[in-house]
Amino acid sequence: MMRSFTAARGPDTPDEVWLVEHPPVFTLGRAARLEHVRAPGTIAVARTERGGQVTYHGPGQAVCYVLVDLRRAGIRVRDFVARIEDATISLLGEYGIDAVRRSGAPGVYVRSSDAAAGESDARDGRSGAGDVAGAKIASIGIRITDGCSWHGVALNVAMDLEPFGRIDPCGYPGLAVTDMRSCLSAPADYDEISGRFASLLATAFASDSSPVLRR
Repeated sequence: MMRSFTAARGPDTPDEVWLVEHPPVFTLGRAARLEHVRAPGTIAVARTERGGQVTYHGPGQAVCYVLVDLRRAGIRVRDFVARIEDATISLLGEYGIDAVRRSGAPGVYVRSSDAAAGESDARDGRSGAGDVAGAKIASIGIRITDGCSWHGVALNVAMDLEPFGRIDPCGYPGLAVTDMRSCLSAPADYDEISGRFASLLATAFASDSSPVLRR
């Protein structure tokens, strides 16, 4: 659907943000190697057209596909990714979670003690258990076709993190992954959080009009 939407875009096609929640699936980006899926078990493995490596999607994860005409908006790819990261960090901040971006590794991470130096070393062999400092909480994978973006960002809200232990997330063996529920003292309301997340992303790319939200 994303490919068809992007291919059919005209100069006046409104931008859109799609909020979805996937069934369990491991997805491989264009740079992914199959050996990074170490023990898929009964979970499906699918190749995709986004950039990046391997990740896991499943219930309790808010996936937002950000479909923006970057050329029309005058947004560079690097700035596009930064806006997604900023919106994610803002959302997490609203819930009291201190998060940061990581130089050279797109996505959002829970702040660790060395984050001030621009690095959040999350490669400690854990997947969402125990100390969440430095763990990855949101992944970004995009593709740009004729100046238009597709694919987007996946925010771990309240999900089963065990499948991340079956892969090398983003190609990094032992990369720690967490979710908002693990960071909060109160339950994480998926519907509330995912809706707010999609709204923040739409606002991040609003110009004359906000992108259309679809759920």
